[in-house]
Amino acid sequence: MARVDGDGLAEAFLREPRRYTSHQVAEMAGVPVYRARRFWRALGFANVPDDAVEFTDSDVEALKTLLGMVTSGVYDEEHVLLIARSLGRATTRLAESQAELGAEALDHAGVPLAERPRAWRRRAERVVPDLAKLLVYAWQRQLAAAAGRIAEQDMSAVRLAVGFADLVAFTRLSRQITGGELARLIDRFEGRSADIVTSSGGRVVKTLGDSVLFVSDKAHVAAEIALRLVETHARGKDMPELRVGLASGPVIWRMGDVFGTTVNLASRLTALSLPGTILADPQLAEELEGDRAFRLREVNRLSVRGLGELAPYTVMRAGSA
Repeated sequence: MARVDGDGLAEAFLREPRRYTSHQVAEMAGVPVYRARRFWRALGFANVPDDAVEFTDSDVEALKTLLGMVTSGVYDEEHVLLIARSLGRATTRLAESQAELGAEALDHAGVPLAERPRAWRRRAERVVPDLAKLLVYAWQRQLAAAAGRIAEQDMSAVRLAVGFADLVAFTRLSRQITGGELARLIDRFEGRSADIVTSSGGRVVKTLGDSVLFVSDKAHVAAEIALRLVETHARGKDMPELRVGLASGPVIWRMGDVFGTTVNLASRLTALSLPGTILADPQLAEELEGDRAFRLREVNRLSVRGLGELAPYTVMRAGSA
Protein backbone atom coordinates (compact mmCIF):
# COMPACT_ATOMS: atom_id res chain seq x y z
CA MET A 1 0.00 0.00 0.00
CA ALA A 2 3.05 2.26 0.05
CA ARG A 3 3.26 5.06 -2.46
CA VAL A 4 4.68 4.01 -5.81
CA ASP A 5 5.97 7.44 -6.85
CA GLY A 6 4.98 11.08 -7.03
CA ASP A 7 3.45 10.86 -10.50
CA GLY A 8 -0.07 9.93 -9.45
CA LEU A 9 0.45 6.38 -10.67
CA ALA A 10 -1.15 4.69 -7.67
CA GLU A 11 -4.22 6.93 -7.87
CA ALA A 12 -4.60 6.02 -11.53
CA PHE A 13 -5.07 2.38 -10.54
CA LEU A 14 -6.96 3.04 -7.30
CA ARG A 15 -9.21 5.47 -9.22
CA GLU A 16 -9.64 7.69 -6.15
CA PRO A 17 -7.38 9.89 -4.01
CA ARG A 18 -5.59 8.71 -0.89
CA ARG A 19 -6.69 10.90 2.00
CA TYR A 20 -6.58 8.95 5.29
CA THR A 21 -4.06 7.46 7.69
CA SER A 22 -4.49 3.98 9.12
CA HIS A 23 -5.71 5.42 12.43
CA GLN A 24 -8.33 7.54 10.67
CA VAL A 25 -9.62 4.53 8.72
CA ALA A 26 -9.83 2.42 11.89
CA GLU A 27 -11.64 5.22 13.71
CA MET A 28 -14.19 5.61 10.91
CA ALA A 29 -14.77 1.86 10.94
CA GLY A 30 -15.14 1.89 14.72
CA VAL A 31 -12.30 -0.50 15.61
CA PRO A 32 -8.82 -0.21 17.16
CA VAL A 33 -6.07 0.12 14.59
CA TYR A 34 -4.45 -3.17 15.66
CA ARG A 35 -7.64 -4.99 14.66
CA ALA A 36 -7.84 -3.17 11.34
CA ARG A 37 -4.24 -4.17 10.64
CA ARG A 38 -5.12 -7.85 11.20
CA PHE A 39 -7.54 -7.65 8.28
CA TRP A 40 -5.13 -5.65 6.11
CA ARG A 41 -2.31 -8.13 6.69
CA ALA A 42 -4.69 -10.98 5.85
CA LEU A 43 -5.41 -9.24 2.55
CA GLY A 44 -1.66 -9.08 1.92
CA PHE A 45 -1.15 -5.37 2.66
CA ALA A 46 1.98 -4.39 4.57
CA ASN A 47 1.85 -2.09 7.58
CA VAL A 48 2.51 1.59 6.82
CA PRO A 49 3.74 4.36 9.14
CA ASP A 50 1.05 5.80 11.40
CA ASP A 51 1.23 9.23 9.76
CA ALA A 52 1.27 7.93 6.16
CA VAL A 53 -1.72 9.11 4.11
CA GLU A 54 -2.24 5.92 2.10
CA PHE A 55 -5.93 5.05 2.41
CA THR A 56 -8.98 5.85 0.33
CA ASP A 57 -12.74 5.82 0.84
CA SER A 58 -12.76 2.30 -0.59
CA ASP A 59 -10.37 1.18 2.17
CA VAL A 60 -12.86 2.45 4.74
CA GLU A 61 -15.76 0.65 3.05
CA ALA A 62 -13.78 -2.58 2.69
CA LEU A 63 -12.90 -2.62 6.38
CA LYS A 64 -16.51 -1.92 7.31
CA THR A 65 -17.62 -4.78 5.04
CA LEU A 66 -15.22 -7.24 6.67
CA LEU A 67 -16.33 -6.18 10.13
CA GLY A 68 -19.97 -6.32 9.08
CA MET A 69 -19.60 -9.96 8.06
CA VAL A 70 -18.54 -10.67 11.64
CA THR A 71 -21.12 -8.57 13.47
CA SER A 72 -23.96 -9.92 11.31
CA GLY A 73 -23.11 -13.45 12.38
CA VAL A 74 -22.59 -14.68 8.81
CA TYR A 75 -19.03 -15.70 9.74
CA ASP A 76 -16.91 -15.54 12.87
CA GLU A 77 -13.76 -13.42 12.76
CA GLU A 78 -11.39 -16.32 12.08
CA HIS A 79 -13.41 -17.33 9.02
CA VAL A 80 -13.46 -13.75 7.76
CA LEU A 81 -9.67 -13.65 8.15
CA LEU A 82 -9.44 -16.88 6.12
CA ILE A 83 -11.59 -15.30 3.41
CA ALA A 84 -9.34 -12.23 3.42
CA ARG A 85 -6.21 -14.38 3.13
CA SER A 86 -7.60 -16.33 0.19
CA LEU A 87 -8.59 -13.08 -1.53
CA GLY A 88 -5.17 -11.61 -0.81
CA ARG A 89 -3.30 -14.59 -2.23
CA ALA A 90 -5.44 -14.87 -5.35
CA THR A 91 -5.48 -11.16 -6.16
CA THR A 92 -1.77 -10.68 -5.46
CA ARG A 93 -0.87 -13.28 -8.07
CA LEU A 94 -3.46 -11.89 -10.47
CA ALA A 95 -2.23 -8.32 -10.06
CA GLU A 96 1.43 -9.33 -10.50
CA SER A 97 0.66 -11.21 -13.72
CA GLN A 98 -1.39 -8.33 -15.13
CA ALA A 99 1.30 -5.80 -14.25
CA GLU A 100 3.91 -7.99 -15.97
CA LEU A 101 1.76 -8.21 -19.09
CA GLY A 102 1.32 -4.45 -19.02
CA ALA A 103 5.08 -3.95 -18.79
CA GLU A 104 5.62 -6.35 -21.69
CA ALA A 105 3.11 -4.41 -23.79
CA LEU A 106 4.97 -1.16 -23.10
CA ASP A 107 8.28 -2.85 -23.95
CA HIS A 108 6.92 -4.12 -27.25
CA ALA A 109 5.56 -0.65 -28.00
CA GLY A 110 9.03 0.80 -27.44
CA VAL A 111 7.97 3.20 -24.68
CA PRO A 112 11.13 4.72 -23.07
CA LEU A 113 11.54 4.24 -19.32
CA ALA A 114 11.27 7.99 -18.70
CA GLU A 115 7.79 7.98 -20.23
CA ARG A 116 6.57 4.83 -18.44
CA PRO A 117 4.66 6.54 -15.57
CA ARG A 118 2.57 8.57 -18.02
CA ALA A 119 1.99 5.50 -20.21
CA TRP A 120 0.97 3.45 -17.16
CA ARG A 121 -1.57 6.12 -16.14
CA ARG A 122 -3.12 6.10 -19.61
CA ARG A 123 -3.19 2.33 -19.58
CA ALA A 124 -4.85 2.24 -16.16
CA GLU A 125 -7.63 4.55 -17.33
CA ARG A 126 -8.31 2.23 -20.26
CA VAL A 127 -8.06 -1.23 -18.71
CA VAL A 128 -8.84 -1.05 -14.98
CA PRO A 129 -12.65 -0.67 -15.33
CA ASP A 130 -12.84 -3.60 -17.76
CA LEU A 131 -10.53 -5.79 -15.66
CA ALA A 132 -12.60 -5.05 -12.56
CA LYS A 133 -15.77 -6.21 -14.33
CA LEU A 134 -14.06 -9.35 -15.62
CA LEU A 135 -12.68 -10.14 -12.16
CA VAL A 136 -16.14 -10.06 -10.57
CA TYR A 137 -17.66 -11.98 -13.48
CA ALA A 138 -15.08 -14.79 -13.38
CA TRP A 139 -15.25 -15.03 -9.57
CA GLN A 140 -19.05 -15.31 -9.56
CA ARG A 141 -18.99 -18.03 -12.22
CA GLN A 142 -16.32 -19.98 -10.37
CA LEU A 143 -18.16 -19.56 -7.06
CA ALA A 144 -21.38 -20.85 -8.61
CA ALA A 145 -19.58 -23.90 -9.97
CA ALA A 146 -17.79 -24.60 -6.67
CA ALA A 147 -20.97 -24.21 -4.62
CA GLY A 148 -22.77 -26.59 -6.97
CA ARG A 149 -20.07 -29.22 -6.46
CA ILE A 150 -19.92 -29.10 -2.68
CA ALA A 151 -23.42 -28.00 -1.61
CA GLU A 152 -24.40 -31.54 -0.61
CA GLN A 153 -20.93 -32.95 -0.03
CA ASP A 154 -19.48 -33.98 3.32
CA MET A 155 -16.30 -31.87 3.31
CA SER A 156 -14.72 -34.11 5.94
CA ALA A 157 -14.82 -37.09 3.55
CA VAL A 158 -13.98 -35.76 0.08
CA ARG A 159 -12.59 -38.40 -2.29
CA LEU A 160 -10.93 -37.29 -5.50
CA ALA A 161 -8.59 -38.48 -8.20
CA VAL A 162 -5.45 -36.35 -7.97
CA GLY A 163 -2.91 -35.81 -10.74
CA PHE A 164 0.51 -34.21 -10.63
CA ALA A 165 2.24 -33.53 -13.96
CA ASP A 166 5.87 -32.47 -14.10
CA LEU A 167 8.24 -31.40 -16.88
CA VAL A 168 11.33 -33.64 -16.94
CA ALA A 169 14.78 -32.04 -16.48
CA PHE A 170 13.26 -28.57 -16.30
CA THR A 171 15.96 -27.22 -13.94
CA ARG A 172 18.74 -28.20 -16.32
CA LEU A 173 16.89 -26.74 -19.29
CA SER A 174 16.28 -23.46 -17.47
CA ARG A 175 20.05 -22.95 -17.24
CA GLN A 176 20.49 -23.44 -20.98
CA ILE A 177 17.96 -20.97 -22.37
CA THR A 178 17.35 -17.24 -21.98
CA GLY A 179 14.91 -15.76 -19.51
CA GLY A 180 12.55 -14.81 -22.31
CA GLU A 181 12.60 -18.30 -23.79
CA LEU A 182 11.96 -19.78 -20.34
CA ALA A 183 8.99 -17.47 -19.77
CA ARG A 184 7.46 -18.41 -23.12
CA LEU A 185 7.95 -22.13 -22.41
CA ILE A 186 6.21 -21.79 -19.04
CA ASP A 187 3.37 -19.82 -20.63
CA ARG A 188 2.85 -22.54 -23.23
CA PHE A 189 3.00 -25.31 -20.66
CA GLU A 190 0.60 -23.68 -18.21
CA GLY A 191 -1.81 -22.53 -20.94
CA ARG A 192 -2.01 -25.87 -22.73
CA SER A 193 -2.24 -27.78 -19.45
CA ALA A 194 -5.09 -25.64 -18.15
CA ASP A 195 -6.97 -26.03 -21.45
CA ILE A 196 -6.60 -29.82 -21.35
CA VAL A 197 -7.61 -30.17 -17.69
CA THR A 198 -10.70 -27.96 -17.88
CA SER A 199 -11.90 -29.18 -21.28
CA SER A 200 -11.65 -32.78 -20.04
CA GLY A 201 -13.77 -32.13 -16.96
CA GLY A 202 -11.05 -31.69 -14.34
CA ARG A 203 -10.01 -28.73 -12.23
CA VAL A 204 -6.60 -27.09 -12.00
CA VAL A 205 -5.65 -26.62 -8.36
CA LYS A 206 -2.40 -24.78 -9.04
CA THR A 207 0.55 -24.51 -11.40
CA LEU A 208 4.16 -24.23 -10.25
CA GLY A 209 5.97 -23.22 -13.42
CA ASP A 210 7.18 -26.68 -14.43
CA SER A 211 4.29 -28.66 -12.93
CA VAL A 212 0.52 -28.68 -12.59
CA LEU A 213 -1.69 -30.16 -9.88
CA PHE A 214 -5.20 -31.14 -10.94
CA VAL A 215 -8.15 -33.06 -9.53
CA SER A 216 -11.22 -34.84 -10.82
CA ASP A 217 -14.23 -36.51 -9.27
CA LYS A 218 -13.69 -39.60 -11.45
CA ALA A 219 -10.62 -41.79 -12.01
CA HIS A 220 -11.24 -42.19 -15.75
CA VAL A 221 -11.35 -38.41 -16.20
CA ALA A 222 -8.02 -38.02 -14.38
CA ALA A 223 -6.47 -40.77 -16.52
CA GLU A 224 -7.70 -39.16 -19.73
CA ILE A 225 -6.31 -35.80 -18.62
CA ALA A 226 -2.94 -37.38 -17.85
CA LEU A 227 -2.77 -39.07 -21.26
CA ARG A 228 -3.77 -35.90 -23.10
CA LEU A 229 -1.16 -33.89 -21.18
CA VAL A 230 1.62 -36.32 -22.09
CA GLU A 231 0.51 -36.60 -25.73
CA THR A 232 -0.04 -32.88 -26.29
CA HIS A 233 3.20 -31.70 -24.75
CA ALA A 234 5.14 -34.42 -26.59
CA ARG A 235 4.06 -32.76 -29.84
CA GLY A 236 5.15 -29.32 -28.66
CA LYS A 237 8.27 -27.82 -30.19
CA ASP A 238 11.20 -27.59 -27.72
CA MET A 239 8.98 -28.83 -24.89
CA PRO A 240 10.56 -31.27 -22.38
CA GLU A 241 8.88 -34.61 -21.85
CA LEU A 242 6.18 -34.86 -19.24
CA ARG A 243 5.60 -37.42 -16.52
CA VAL A 244 2.47 -37.81 -14.42
CA GLY A 245 1.53 -39.38 -11.10
CA LEU A 246 -2.09 -40.30 -10.30
CA ALA A 247 -3.67 -41.31 -7.00
CA SER A 248 -7.22 -41.69 -5.73
CA GLY A 249 -8.51 -41.31 -2.20
CA PRO A 250 -9.51 -38.85 0.52
CA VAL A 251 -8.25 -35.28 0.32
CA ILE A 252 -8.52 -32.17 2.45
CA TRP A 253 -9.79 -29.03 0.71
CA ARG A 254 -8.56 -25.81 2.31
CA MET A 255 -8.37 -22.29 0.93
CA GLY A 256 -8.68 -23.54 -2.64
CA ASP A 257 -5.83 -26.04 -2.24
CA VAL A 258 -5.78 -29.80 -1.60
CA PHE A 259 -3.74 -31.65 1.00
CA GLY A 260 -3.32 -35.11 2.44
CA THR A 261 -1.76 -38.48 1.75
CA THR A 262 -3.45 -38.85 -1.64
CA VAL A 263 -1.91 -35.60 -2.87
CA ASN A 264 1.50 -36.57 -1.49
CA LEU A 265 1.25 -39.97 -3.17
CA ALA A 266 0.48 -38.45 -6.58
CA SER A 267 3.50 -36.16 -6.21
CA ARG A 268 5.79 -39.02 -5.15
CA LEU A 269 4.65 -41.21 -8.06
CA THR A 270 5.45 -38.39 -10.47
CA ALA A 271 9.02 -38.31 -9.21
CA LEU A 272 9.26 -42.08 -9.77
CA SER A 273 7.77 -42.02 -13.27
CA LEU A 274 9.88 -42.32 -16.38
CA PRO A 275 9.74 -39.50 -18.94
CA GLY A 276 6.57 -39.74 -21.04
CA THR A 277 4.83 -42.17 -18.68
CA ILE A 278 2.00 -42.15 -16.16
CA LEU A 279 2.12 -44.00 -12.85
CA ALA A 280 -1.10 -44.63 -10.90
CA ASP A 281 -1.54 -45.94 -7.38
CA PRO A 282 -3.36 -49.28 -6.89
CA GLN A 283 -6.58 -47.58 -5.80
CA LEU A 284 -6.92 -45.49 -8.96
CA ALA A 285 -5.89 -48.48 -11.09
CA GLU A 286 -8.65 -50.53 -9.47
CA GLU A 287 -11.19 -47.82 -10.34
CA LEU A 288 -10.01 -47.97 -13.98
CA GLU A 289 -10.23 -51.73 -14.18
CA GLY A 290 -12.69 -52.82 -16.84
CA ASP A 291 -12.58 -49.45 -18.63
CA ARG A 292 -11.80 -50.34 -22.24
CA ALA A 293 -10.30 -46.93 -22.94
CA PHE A 294 -7.19 -47.71 -20.89
CA ARG A 295 -4.56 -50.39 -20.54
CA LEU A 296 -2.88 -50.95 -17.17
CA ARG A 297 0.41 -52.68 -16.49
CA GLU A 298 1.63 -53.40 -12.99
CA VAL A 299 5.24 -52.48 -12.34
CA ASN A 300 7.66 -53.72 -9.69
CA ARG A 301 7.06 -52.69 -6.13
CA LEU A 302 8.55 -49.27 -5.41
CA SER A 303 9.55 -47.58 -2.20
CA VAL A 304 7.60 -44.33 -2.00
CA ARG A 305 9.30 -41.83 0.28
CA GLY A 306 7.31 -41.36 3.47
CA LEU A 307 4.55 -43.72 2.33
CA GLY A 308 6.16 -47.18 2.31
CA GLU A 309 6.12 -49.68 -0.55
CA LEU A 310 3.43 -50.17 -3.18
CA ALA A 311 3.03 -51.70 -6.63
CA PRO A 312 1.84 -48.92 -8.96
CA TYR A 313 0.55 -49.29 -12.51
CA THR A 314 1.48 -47.56 -15.73
CA VAL A 315 -1.54 -46.12 -17.52
CA MET A 316 -1.69 -46.27 -21.31
CA ARG A 317 -4.32 -45.96 -23.98
CA ALA A 318 -5.95 -49.21 -25.00
CA GLY A 319 -4.18 -50.58 -28.04
CA SER A 320 -0.98 -48.60 -27.46
CA ALA A 321 2.37 -50.32 -27.85
